[in-house]
Amino acid sequence: MNAPIDVSFFARAAKPITSYRPYWAKRFGVAPFLPVSRAEMEQLGWDSCDIILVTGDAYVDHPSFGMAVVGRVLESQGFRVGIIAQPDWTSAEAFKALGKPNLFWGVTAGNMDSMINRYTADRKIRSDDAYTPGDVGGKRPDRAAIVYSQRCREAFKDVPIILGGIEGSLRRIAHYDYWSDKVRRSVVVDSKCDLLLYGNAERALVEVAHRIAAREPVEHITDVRGTAFVRRPGDPTADGWIEIDSSEVDAPGRIESHINPYMTTSEQAQSQGQSCAKEEGEGVAPTDTNPGIQTLKFMPNPALQGKGKLKVPPRDRTVIRLPSYEQVRSDAVLYAHANRVLHIEANPGNARALVQAHGEGATARDVWINPPPIPLTTAEMDHVFDLPYARSPHPAYADEHGKHDGATKIPAWEMIRFSVNIMRGCFGGCTFCSITEHEGRIIQSRSEESIIKEVEDIRDKVEGFTGVVSDLGGPTANMYRLGCKSPEIEAACRKPSCVYPGICSNLHTDHGPLIKIYRRARELRGIKKILIGSGLRYDLAVKSPEYVKELVQHHVGGYLKIAPEHTEGGPLSKMMKPGMGSYDKFKQLFEKFSEEAGKKQYLIPYFIAAHPGTSDEDMMNLAIWLKKNGFRADQVQTFYPSPMATATAMYHTGLNPLKGIHRDERGERVDIVRGDKRRRLHKAFLRYHDSNNWPLLREALKAMGRADLIGNGKHHLIPTFQPMTDGSYQSARRKNSTPVGKPSGGGQPVKGRMLTQHTGLPPRETGSAKRKPR
Repeated sequence: MNAPIDVSFFARAAKPITSYRPYWAKRFGVAPFLPVSRAEMEQLGWDSCDIILVTGDAYVDHPSFGMAVVGRVLESQGFRVGIIAQPDWTSAEAFKALGKPNLFWGVTAGNMDSMINRYTADRKIRSDDAYTPGDVGGKRPDRAAIVYSQRCREAFKDVPIILGGIEGSLRRIAHYDYWSDKVRRSVVVDSKCDLLLYGNAERALVEVAHRIAAREPVEHITDVRGTAFVRRPGDPTADGWIEIDSSEVDAPGRIESHINPYMTTSEQAQSQGQSCAKEEGEGVAPTDTNPGIQTLKFMPNPALQGKGKLKVPPRDRTVIRLPSYEQVRSDAVLYAHANRVLHIEANPGNARALVQAHGEGATARDVWINPPPIPLTTAEMDHVFDLPYARSPHPAYADEHGKHDGATKIPAWEMIRFSVNIMRGCFGGCTFCSITEHEGRIIQSRSEESIIKEVEDIRDKVEGFTGVVSDLGGPTANMYRLGCKSPEIEAACRKPSCVYPGICSNLHTDHGPLIKIYRRARELRGIKKILIGSGLRYDLAVKSPEYVKELVQHHVGGYLKIAPEHTEGGPLSKMMKPGMGSYDKFKQLFEKFSEEAGKKQYLIPYFIAAHPGTSDEDMMNLAIWLKKNGFRADQVQTFYPSPMATATAMYHTGLNPLKGIHRDERGERVDIVRGDKRRRLHKAFLRYHDSNNWPLLREALKAMGRADLIGNGKHHLIPTFQPMTDGSYQSARRKNSTPVGKPSGGGQPVKGRMLTQHTGLPPRETGSAKRKPR
């Protein structure tokens, strides 16, 4: 049975993006690439652009790049769209290259938050940028969304600025900024944009574009879902809204109370702070034996009588007032409270608008955030992905041979060059991840026909294709067409995750449609192999052994990435990740089906160091598990506090927003890993096998009373001896981190040698080439 995607509440709740009357410029047709210069505009016969998009990424006309999707969607609506990619932000001159846009600027920092793109988890500047030709760093400014918006305003001050992208999504309210270690204002205020579109914004963007084209002032566009904007106090457009004050903790607003029918009227009066004198003087007959005893008077529940029931205000005209920027900046408890409210109000089916004050006195203004956008239907997803993408970088980036290799290679494009995005969204709710805040929990899936058509397009049109599709996936490999069994429950649910602490009984987990796509795709002429490169949700996969068999026997290229993230319950509960029991079940199925197929294949588990809620003992136990199971982690992921994530709120406040936020002992405190030394220690436990970490680990184990783990036996974690080391470690981000001069594992591993996650593994057996005889 397929998940009821196209009959859900969301499919019926919004105007289809394909139903608008095209703008008059549709007559110019489709551009091979959206123009990046005046010369290209002239070749297309354009005298101007209706919309100019500014992005921090190189322009790659591929549906995995947000700016290409936005540009092609607007083009399909009839608008002339130009792109300014990675402009020189030191002046406004580069922003004048295509002339003045007729309708508005569209601004984004790119596919990644610009600060995460430029800085490591240790706040060190990266030397590379996967979204830039040649992998060169420094081609975009810090906080690019703000800088680009300022330059657009300088270039043509009277043109509306529409801000979007993941940087805008994650910074739409006052947020903790890891790099400056303080709470910053909403990006709507700092960028001075006219409108922010958050999340996957095709639906909002199409509506806004047509309304601006119809000469509606942008300041009047305040009713579009998935948008945020600034309102001044007393703005008449806010009339008619019912405000719920949630600017303080433990005061969530009016709560409907039910009268206990077993309370006496005296007890009821006392509970309400009233006198019971009237009851004692009227209609009460104390007994002769005990004058203190009063007869019980049964009271009907007024809610059942149709009396006394408080009317809940309509959600579509209700706004929740969050604590102000000034409050959350100075009060960690209020910050955690605001973060909790924002995540509760995340379901498009029941979310209410949010408002947060910024500034006081003459500078006072409200940042108003409308409810999340209605997800795209399958037909709309097909429309977006079936648009005429060139599927390659713009020719301006090519070398003298017209190639995008070597010095002109764009690593992010190389990674997704032969991949297909089959869905959006994730209902996992992992607290450290930003997918939920951006794409939402509702899965938006393409049709089977649209996916197969894209695989055929890759086969027939993409230069360099060898017959291997690198991925059929999305944010998660195996959430395609999964969702709630009931449209009513789906629209009313306010849970942060459908799979934590266990898989919801209302969640539809049939992997049948995905299995069908895998089988059909690999049977296409010219397709040698379909690999699955997206992260797998293994706790869902074990619900469908048939899917695991299909995946393991046909779609694993030797290694399969999965992310348990940790082994211990403390940090897992703060991540909202399943326990290791699900990992063990999946591992058994993986090994069973690999053996049946006669293949040597390996799981590559990923783990996070220094996540909120992780103690030193937790990391030690994880290191023991790694050694026991024969893993050596080369690429180590240290917790990176991204804006607006729940785990980031934990990191900043020391409180757990997954629980109720209180000022007293009822609020749950979280162990936070702060400071370079402790973060290094947690990272060192993951890399227990690196001799450069042994001095730090010896010191820590002795302090923890676990000196028994220091020794030269197999059961010890680290040895007592210390070899000569240079104290350095080459990050695996750019190249393999195996020390120079040591083999990285070509051929079969040496007997007794431990396999690592990323080195030492045997070469992949894809079946596409035969081994040479020895």
